[in-house]
Amino acid sequence: MWALFKKEISSFFSSLIGYVTIGVFLLVNSLFLWVFQVDMNILDYGYANLDGLFILGPFVFLFLIPAITMKSFSEERKTGTIELLVTRPITDYQIVFAKFLGGLVIVFFSLLPTLIYYISVYRLGYPVGNIDTGATWGSYIGMLLLGASFVSIGLFSSSISNNQIVAFILAICISAFLYLGFQFVYSFDLFGKIDLFIKELGMSAHYSSLSRGVVDTRDILYFLSIIAVFLSLSKISIASRKW
Repeated sequence: MWALFKKEISSFFSSLIGYVTIGVFLLVNSLFLWVFQVDMNILDYGYANLDGLFILGPFVFLFLIPAITMKSFSEERKTGTIELLVTRPITDYQIVFAKFLGGLVIVFFSLLPTLIYYISVYRLGYPVGNIDTGATWGSYIGMLLLGASFVSIGLFSSSISNNQIVAFILAICISAFLYLGFQFVYSFDLFGKIDLFIKELGMSAHYSSLSRGVVDTRDILYFLSIIAVFLSLSKISIASRKW
């Protein structure tokens, strides 16, 4: 499994995929947080926080992560290497998990440079250090878990489609629905007493909870469950193609 994991990392960083993904994520966030005259501009907003990063970041991930996962299995089938891969002494779940870890590394390295934003806001605050550190780290944990969830969804989408574009669009649709769909349904106030339950089914509610700085095990378990479900579905999809 680790050999496959290393291969995934190598494929990301031996081409432009990994660098472009990280670069686009940082560029878009930097422009909105420091350059563009918008509400989330840190210098214009006048408050020492990184709320803009954690509001914008998930939407950037929503498009970037499907872009890096769309080829995970689709390309393997296109080049014919999937047959070679499944005949190796490695289980289907190990194949899926190795590819998941490869995508997770990209998410991690995308978030890592944004610590510069945290240090900058920490130093710019008056007095120095006037920033809600708990909420910031909770938001980082939420972003990492959200990104991991998008990776698992992207892998599943790639596992059921031979076409990378179809896998890309499908991953965006599923991720967007799980992140925003339940929140959207909740906003209509149609189901009375179960409205809150519907809201809690969505990623946005749990991500927002973590962003308040309270790392609740229920939120952690929610994201881990999403990841486990889609990795399992990917494994089933890969196994079904052997029949």
